[in-house]
Amino acid sequence: MDNYHDPIRHLKYLRQSLAQDNEAIGFFISAGCPLSVEMPEGEWPLIPDVQNLTLHINAQLSLDKKYNLLIAEIEKAGKNIKNIEDILSFLRSLLVVSKGGDVRGLTEADLTDIQSKICTEIINKINVSLPNNETPYHSLCKWIRSIDRKVAVEIFTTNYDLLLEHALEDLEVPYFDGFVGANRSFFDLRAVEDNLIPVHWSRLWKIHGSINWCQEEINGERRVYRSSEIKQNVSHLIYPSHLKYEESRKMPYLALIDQLNRFIRKKSSFLILSGYSFNDAHLNDTIVNALKANPTAMVLGLMYGEYEVELKTEVEAEVDSEVEAEVDIDVGEVSTTLTERYPEAYKLAKKQHNLNIWTFDKAIIGTNLGQWRRVHAKEEDDIELVRFFGSENQLKLGDFSVFTDFLKKIIGIKRESSNV
Repeated sequence: MDNYHDPIRHLKYLRQSLAQDNEAIGFFISAGCPLSVEMPEGEWPLIPDVQNLTLHINAQLSLDKKYNLLIAEIEKAGKNIKNIEDILSFLRSLLVVSKGGDVRGLTEADLTDIQSKICTEIINKINVSLPNNETPYHSLCKWIRSIDRKVAVEIFTTNYDLLLEHALEDLEVPYFDGFVGANRSFFDLRAVEDNLIPVHWSRLWKIHGSINWCQEEINGERRVYRSSEIKQNVSHLIYPSHLKYEESRKMPYLALIDQLNRFIRKKSSFLILSGYSFNDAHLNDTIVNALKANPTAMVLGLMYGEYEVELKTEVEAEVDSEVEAEVDIDVGEVSTTLTERYPEAYKLAKKQHNLNIWTFDKAIIGTNLGQWRRVHAKEEDDIELVRFFGSENQLKLGDFSVFTDFLKKIIGIKRESSNV
């Protein structure tokens, strides 16, 4: 590959961008981030990724005949049964048309019961606390607390755990998540859309809901509230379905998608994605469309792992023994090929100049794919930046723990010259 990107130059740019106190800076925390939290031997991960969470739920509900029927119908529809969010979306689409009759062999009561069981299993698995006060989440919050900003830091997350809340509150970082009140906190749409919150409060936007958000019907009207404790036997608001606009406008989901769109459209906004694999088409559209509308914005996707991943396949064939002997076919041999690890992210970044993607060994910057390579190494290069490139010639900021370590190292660093 002839193209290359100088890691030190781009690390300087990143550090400079994060040092700004009067520009819109945001973080997008997704499913891969909890995997970076160090745990005692045998207890990792603190929270599994989406696929392993789905496998856990499938195992827990394996004896439920109605759930198995739902999974079979999802497979028939060609949907992904290894993604619990896809399962919930499919289930809720069936709920919409199940009024007054069966759909795919399931009644409205069946679907409601399955939804409740899925949410209960999710809560049981991810209702956990950070093991100590030195986690990557705490490092992020220390950086947020370190600068008195003129524009509030905004944190977007698709995770429905409470790890960010724990870290923010451990470090007494004030934040606003869209809800107000003490007993049964309600969602304040006006405060979100009109930005009626103190500037020194960070913003925490939980796009896919939260395990402490609940929904109830009062006098025929649906209401969402945030509870101070995880409640059982209630309708939890986890990954709200895509209801029609009139029904869901006052619900958090669309309001927070709108907030993501508004943030990226701010002049010179800078959003850093961590732990996000670009598997959510609706979020991808929101991000890319906002970038198209605002060429001054920048979105940086920090991806875990190398640009390509080895894909191993076993050669399977029924071959006549005489033919096999003649052509020397080794049936069962494992072949290895390289395939793109995040194909959707790469496709989008190669078309959109202000969407950059950094993997451990390569990056797409300004639509150009290139390897990380130091080309003008100098003795006076900043040693703190050089160490993040490392002896392996890899830039591993796609590991959330490494990225938040980078944030810790730049706490207190003032704005640098723009000549990078």
